[in-house]
Amino acid sequence: MAQVIAQPDIDTLFEAGAHFGRSKSRRHPTAAPYIFGSKDNNDIFDLTQTATLLTKALEAVTKIAGEGKQILFVGGKAEVANIVKGAAERVGAPLVAGRWIGGTLTNFKQIRRRIDRLNKLTGEKERHELDKYTKRERLLIDREIEELEHRFRGLVDMNERPGMIFVVDTRHEHTAVKEAIQMGIPVIGLANSDCDMKGIAYPIPANDSSARSVAFFVNTIADAYWAYKKAAPAAAPKRGKAE
Repeated sequence: MAQVIAQPDIDTLFEAGAHFGRSKSRRHPTAAPYIFGSKDNNDIFDLTQTATLLTKALEAVTKIAGEGKQILFVGGKAEVANIVKGAAERVGAPLVAGRWIGGTLTNFKQIRRRIDRLNKLTGEKERHELDKYTKRERLLIDREIEELEHRFRGLVDMNERPGMIFVVDTRHEHTAVKEAIQMGIPVIGLANSDCDMKGIAYPIPANDSSARSVAFFVNTIADAYWAYKKAAPAAAPKRGKAE
């Protein structure tokens, strides 16, 4: 059963700038129920609803974390990538803070093979087992390691599909959202007024662009995940068994 979480304070959301939406002309129809009004032609979110929906998302996070499952943090926009990366690394969660690689969820078996290749090469390099190769061969291997790290470093410890994904800006990360929905993985989506809320299990209608707002939501989700992850039973490793 999901844990009972205290509803976030409206003033805190307001101070974070969570209420600022996009221009009315960019509003997606599915965002309309969460709009309080407009100012200078920009949408303003109803923070009472945002707080309620954030609470529901946090309850889902504690349930997933308590079951020992992982939450994948996704946010590749330049202005939010470092926030997502920092929070996910702080709580030991897998992350994608760059371009989403197609098939990360729908073809995870192949993705896991690439990650295993990265681990293999990195381990051999650290043990100086690459010294047997020529200088040119080592250069090519170093380039391969660099490319694999760029693509998959945040997923190294994700040995199976996550129990949930948390996405910053569902419009920008539409491919990740689509794959998660296809695989039956629930999505928590920090979504501005230009985002399609349909199919998002736990939408959080709020400002998904400003660093202050994004940092508040990302760290709030990360803190809840960490609090219940620590108490969860350790999951048995399942490397190489992805489907």
